[in-house]
Amino acid sequence: MEKKLQYGNASNIRKCAIIGCGNVGATTAYTLMQTGWFLEMVLIDIDKKKAAGEAADLAHDLPFHTPMDIYAGDYAELVDCGLIIITAGANQKPGETRLDLVRTNTRIFRSIVNNITIYNHDAILLVVTNPVDVLSYVTWKISGFPSHRVIGSGTVLDTARLKQLLGTHLGVDSRNVHSFIIGEHGDRELPVWSSANVSGVDLIHYCENCGRGYDKTVLDGLFRDVRDSAYEIIEAKGATYYAIAESVKRIVAAILRDENSILPVSAPVDGHYGLEDVYMSLPCIVSRSGIRQVLEIPLNDEEEMRLRRAAVTLRNAIQELESELVH
Repeated sequence: MEKKLQYGNASNIRKCAIIGCGNVGATTAYTLMQTGWFLEMVLIDIDKKKAAGEAADLAHDLPFHTPMDIYAGDYAELVDCGLIIITAGANQKPGETRLDLVRTNTRIFRSIVNNITIYNHDAILLVVTNPVDVLSYVTWKISGFPSHRVIGSGTVLDTARLKQLLGTHLGVDSRNVHSFIIGEHGDRELPVWSSANVSGVDLIHYCENCGRGYDKTVLDGLFRDVRDSAYEIIEAKGATYYAIAESVKRIVAAILRDENSILPVSAPVDGHYGLEDVYMSLPCIVSRSGIRQVLEIPLNDEEEMRLRRAAVTLRNAIQELESELVH
């Protein structure tokens, strides 16, 4: 039987939904609630009691913040929703890679995205669940949404981790450190050292000027700390959620405020670096319309080679899911 679409004009960018009320979803809801950006927030979870409890707990915090309507609901509440954030899925276990989660979470996403499209075909979809690059592609394919309105949280968090570690190493405010982690949000991610700088000063020159010297071995060690940090946090406390919630907040700010900010989100790659038919984390201009443009930033030969390897890893994961993506 053909699915009957019931969606209308989802023009209300001041209304958001969070699908998945686990650690990441609940922390994201709490983080966004404090901003005052939204008039309405609906929480959706397969465990309706959990969603209701999170909504009630958040609502009790509202006297300290800007008034808004926070409630637990179902997919029917998505009809006029301008932004839908998907955090639902199986959790990454200690010792498990993000790509190990792919088949389980693809099946979960098939159900979620099909339910979304019954009621809404106009929102921006922001995917946070891992493996985020593959699941962003899955969401795009299943939803039928234009690719610029399906965004993954990508390597925004990884980039923040790199900035923080570099800032500490150099003894400078991390907000003045400019460098990207790109590729896969996972084991195949890579740092773009070739264009890294501190407030416009090339990283090599800054290291020499501040008396620390440019030591590629040290920098590669910092990158490994970035790449492996999630595994260490998961081993220590079971999940990561504070920093990813702030990363989501940063992406949401770029959308709501039409900032045209450049962020390394997971985006559709179509000819960039000679690659295609894959979602990868690359610097993108993010605005009210979603992904305005994917940027092809300069890379040296080593960086481009590593990016291609990441693309192969992601394409292989996607190809294994082809049967799951058939409507």
